[in-house]
Amino acid sequence: MDDNWLLVCDLYQQAMTASELESKTDPETEPYRSKYRARELLRVVRALLGPGAEEERQVGEVPQEDDGEHLVTALLAVIEFRLGVNHTETEEMSAGEEHLVKAVGMVERFRMSHDCVSTYIQAQNNLGILWADRGEITIAQTCLESAESLYSQYMKKIGKPPVDPDEYFKSEEQNLTEQERSKRFEKVYTHTLYYLAQVYKHLNQDEKAIQYCHTTLQRQLEYDGYDPVDWAINAATLSLYYLVKQCYMEARHCLAAANVIFSKAGPIPSSEAAKENETEQERLERITQKKAAIARCWVNYCLRLLQDARKKLEDSIGELDVDLQDELKAERRKEEDEKEKGRKKAVLFGSNDIYDSILAAEEKVDCSLPLDFNEAREVFLVGQNYINDAKEYYQLDGHVTDHIEIIQDHSALFKVLAFFEEDYERRCKMHKRRIDMLEPLCKELNPQYYLLVCRQLQFELADTYYEILNLKVAMGNKLDEMDSHTVKKINILAQSAIRFYEMFLDSLRSPNKKFPEKLEEDVLRPALLAKFHIARLYGKLVTSDAKEQLENMQTCLNYYSFVVDYCAMHEEAAKSVETELELTKEMVSLLPARMERLRLQLSSFS
Repeated sequence: MDDNWLLVCDLYQQAMTASELESKTDPETEPYRSKYRARELLRVVRALLGPGAEEERQVGEVPQEDDGEHLVTALLAVIEFRLGVNHTETEEMSAGEEHLVKAVGMVERFRMSHDCVSTYIQAQNNLGILWADRGEITIAQTCLESAESLYSQYMKKIGKPPVDPDEYFKSEEQNLTEQERSKRFEKVYTHTLYYLAQVYKHLNQDEKAIQYCHTTLQRQLEYDGYDPVDWAINAATLSLYYLVKQCYMEARHCLAAANVIFSKAGPIPSSEAAKENETEQERLERITQKKAAIARCWVNYCLRLLQDARKKLEDSIGELDVDLQDELKAERRKEEDEKEKGRKKAVLFGSNDIYDSILAAEEKVDCSLPLDFNEAREVFLVGQNYINDAKEYYQLDGHVTDHIEIIQDHSALFKVLAFFEEDYERRCKMHKRRIDMLEPLCKELNPQYYLLVCRQLQFELADTYYEILNLKVAMGNKLDEMDSHTVKKINILAQSAIRFYEMFLDSLRSPNKKFPEKLEEDVLRPALLAKFHIARLYGKLVTSDAKEQLENMQTCLNYYSFVVDYCAMHEEAAKSVETELELTKEMVSLLPARMERLRLQLSSFS
């Protein structure tokens, strides 16, 4: 090894150190200082590799392997690749593209050789990322699929672990073992699959995106090339895609794996240690935030499992269909074993020791749709535990929107659990729990800054009071005669529901308090439903005063008429409340006659 070559190797290593290590401590005023230094060193290396090497080579001007310049071409391609990465890391995309394209062109003819294949694939990977960042997803797909195809061809025809690009600039004593070469090459290919997963997601090719995400995660475990926290978050996120497809077993497997791998990140730093050490403070923030994010994915799993079960079990009026419940229980007993065998082949993370831990984590919650209250309660309790975990990080002070979303999820868990409860009194208590957690938030938030969130809370609170009211009315109807306490309770609930529906509708008014002539699409159905429900609520108010009853009926008619008139003027509105509109029209036609009879009764007594 001559002095010139030793210098080349030394400069290359300096460039890599500057780029990958020293750049992490660059000052904020000069964020790319070390990257720029690395670039200059790489240019010197390129110049030292031979006469004219520093000049730009045209794509296609590649020497044949037998002309003695194969090695020089491979070396220059590595430098062009590194320069391309350097430019993209410093946000100089056009220059980065130029160098990466040049690197690909230089080794195009040698891409199947063991000393060029890794450089080619890595350059294509980076071109894929570059084009994806520009929003040119189809071009990114072409680059990445080219890399994927080459890997498959190489492994099929050659199979030998190729030279890692950095190896060229090391002494023979520093040469990598076959095992280490293989590990690095497989990591390069794992990156290809990871980026392809993102591309397929952008192209709405969901099945492919899920497949590539899953394969990427499995390969990261297999080749031990992952950060436990990042891996866990990616696995937990993948569960959301499986849930959309109603693949509950796969979703649970991802979440259980996320828990197991996350635990390998080490102990969470104490608050005291974090205060004294900036690095520990950053680590504490990262770990607690990611732990809470995984908890929220678990909450989503439990909620979706319960909600999907409800959709399957409810009858035409939204109540539990007992006959269907018995049928589904019988079907499940027959299908369970077959389903378990078939799906386990599709999802399997990690080696045997990791998989055993994942299985243990899976057993804490079912992956079959709950079919009765006891099964639903088990899922609910798991979800509630993760709600509490998520709230530890996402507190109202500092994480307003996230905190409220978690409380809304908690409310949703109670709502769907109540569906499975047969006892009306206990069901009322569950809905009361929802009010107790939502109402304080609604009072505390400033609508000026959190208008959309306030609207959501107002509407949900109104709906919850309405739900309890209907349950109380059903309980009262079973009595020979409603007592004064029940009547008073029904009226209070109706007035509370009306109050929150009105608050929601008032939030739609202009600064001069005028209600909009045309409702925006995102509030169209909620606004019309609020009007519809207020009308029905005035019809449910119980009073022995005929005059007051007549006033309530008139108010009821006014709200029903608003819905009918608005839908007559706006075709899209009629479609949004098709079911409710039919009943509304019926009430508009019936109420005037009822009111007239009541007026006649009043006049006969006067």
